[in-house]
Amino acid sequence: MQQGLRVLIIDDDPSLLEMIQMILVRAGHDVVSAPDAVAGLRAAYQTRPHAIILDVMMPDMDGFEACRRLREMTDVPILLLTGRATGADDVVKGLDLGADEYMTKPFKSAELLSRLNVCLRRTADSSPDMANKYLCPTQSVILNCSRRELTIGDRQVYLRPKEYEVLEVLIHFAGRVLSHDAILHRVWGSERVGDPSLVKQYIYQLRQKIETDPQDPHYIQSIPGGGYYFSTSDPSC
Repeated sequence: MQQGLRVLIIDDDPSLLEMIQMILVRAGHDVVSAPDAVAGLRAAYQTRPHAIILDVMMPDMDGFEACRRLREMTDVPILLLTGRATGADDVVKGLDLGADEYMTKPFKSAELLSRLNVCLRRTADSSPDMANKYLCPTQSVILNCSRRELTIGDRQVYLRPKEYEVLEVLIHFAGRVLSHDAILHRVWGSERVGDPSLVKQYIYQLRQKIETDPQDPHYIQSIPGGGYYFSTSDPSC
């Protein structure tokens, strides 16, 4: 496994939390821990981990709901921890909600590191063409595709996974008009073609984040009749 990764552990069992933290620190990783799902969601937003280890059975908000919410803000690998009594249906449920892998407690340290390594390798292998790739449609706008990070001037803009995917399509074809259906097809697949309201929602969200004046946008331009393009120039001073 790569060393120096930031791993977030979300578990309400203090002894298990401490044990996993010790395993990961010995393997050379930075560790962020959270004692419940709400704290875990906050930590994921604030610390941007490279991977998340998430317990299923927690009070108030369980791991399934936490997994669903995490997938709205990040696409990093999520490893679910399940108990002996967890059935196959629950495992499938977790994977359907966006988890990448699961393992049953108790477990050995070598198994934990191996499963985490599989998750990280699978994620890296899923987009080899995007490694170390930058898209720079203007002098001020830089999209780091390997880290899914957007920088405008000296400002880093946080993007949710789907926001990033919509923006990546627009920037990839900067200066060219894309219809609602073209964006839908590339981001959501052909089954969502014909639903322009979905694209409009994400365009609105992106403008709120990247435009100086969302009501008078410069970067994401609308075309009468339905379509958008990303500008290839920065706003004039």
